[in-house]
Amino acid sequence: MITLKNDTQLAKMRSAGHLLYDVLCAAREFIAPGITTMDINNFVDEKIRKGRGIPTELGYCGYPASICASIDDEVVHGIPSKHVRVEEGSIISIDVTLALDGWQADSCFTAPVGEISEDKKQLIRVTEECFWKGARMAVDGNRIGDVSAAVQQHAEAHGYGVVRDLTGHGIGKEMHEDPSVPNFGTPGRGVRIRRGMTFCVEPMIAMGHWKVHQLADGWTIVTNDHKPAAHYEHTLAITNGLPELLTYPGFSWDRLPKGENNI
Repeated sequence: MITLKNDTQLAKMRSAGHLLYDVLCAAREFIAPGITTMDINNFVDEKIRKGRGIPTELGYCGYPASICASIDDEVVHGIPSKHVRVEEGSIISIDVTLALDGWQADSCFTAPVGEISEDKKQLIRVTEECFWKGARMAVDGNRIGDVSAAVQQHAEAHGYGVVRDLTGHGIGKEMHEDPSVPNFGTPGRGVRIRRGMTFCVEPMIAMGHWKVHQLADGWTIVTNDHKPAAHYEHTLAITNGLPELLTYPGFSWDRLPKGENNI
């Protein structure tokens, strides 16, 4: 069931999103060659709790950590470990969900670890562009397929694979609510988008083929061809115009650069 949020509920989600934005900005600065993924987990967990939030990934369906930390060919759900160090030249996706006063926010970024190759830089850039392409379509009256198709078309135009086994999702009091928001689809199909909906658009884009599999730990999803993948996500609120990014305070669509990719 899809729930439409009122102004009071959106204000609470906005507060949660602002806390998550601050946490992830700090996490991005914290990442450096040689630290462990558990170091990042502990850093983020402390920041969330200092902000009076709750790291809602911890314990979710038995998940054992406060963040997902996915390196190179790990698409999502990489489990932090004190035995895994991030190495120069790698890319790492940090995916975090938190709750504040009972309302959830979810966001993810993929970052370079030190100096990375040009092809990895392009993968990160295009994945973020896929988000902006999709998010622009998240307007009252459109359909989820319009969002999905925009993501898919931009990724595939660059020769990348669009992961199909995982999707974006509604969010509110719960981490995962309706509707599902795939990163591939057909324009004009799917659930109609309405003002007051809140959901996450989160492209998961692979440098090679889109097929993936789960590791024996029961969580980590990796690309079948072991080529790198990137992930970018924000929590959106549908308004009378272009969506509000609840996890990106101060963002204005008017200030989004418009270059050759017409984002």
